[in-house]
Amino acid sequence: MELNQYEEKMKKSLANLEEEYGAIRAGRANPRILDRIQVDYYGTPTSLQGVANISVPEARMIQIQPWDAGLIKDIEKAILASDLGLTPANDGKVIRLVFPELTEERRKELVKDVKKKGEEAKVAIRNIRRDANDAVKKEAKANEISEDDQKQLEDKIQKLTDEYVKKIDQAIDAKSTEVMTV
Repeated sequence: MELNQYEEKMKKSLANLEEEYGAIRAGRANPRILDRIQVDYYGTPTSLQGVANISVPEARMIQIQPWDAGLIKDIEKAILASDLGLTPANDGKVIRLVFPELTEERRKELVKDVKKKGEEAKVAIRNIRRDANDAVKKEAKANEISEDDQKQLEDKIQKLTDEYVKKIDQAIDAKSTEVMTV
């Protein structure tokens, strides 16, 4: 039995967590928070990066310059509809997003959110472990593998699980530190 498929699923869970963490703003302007925003571009939902140049001219500001000036209103609408909690300002050519300083209370809320997302990722990893162990048990029941092989595979699955849970813990710590740093 190959464990590669289960390791791939664990990698995807970790990558998904890191993507979610990229969307959590920690007081500094990070263009990645705009990754999930879709703009209606001639009837087609298109990523913001696909219709505009995004830059960070200052530590707490993102500047969005659409390639087609007619998109400014649509981009503003998309940002307001998102859960970013930012109000876009435009001068007819460029949209600016200014990030307010985070209060201590807001930082603590964000850390709770970071930990909650981390726990959800750990649950996903454990579910993958359960699926892998079920597959091993099924093979053992069908006499496709020996008891020794079953024990070895279950040990490998547990080691893989521990490795990914440790990586998730490291991601949680890193993001929590980033959020709490003023």
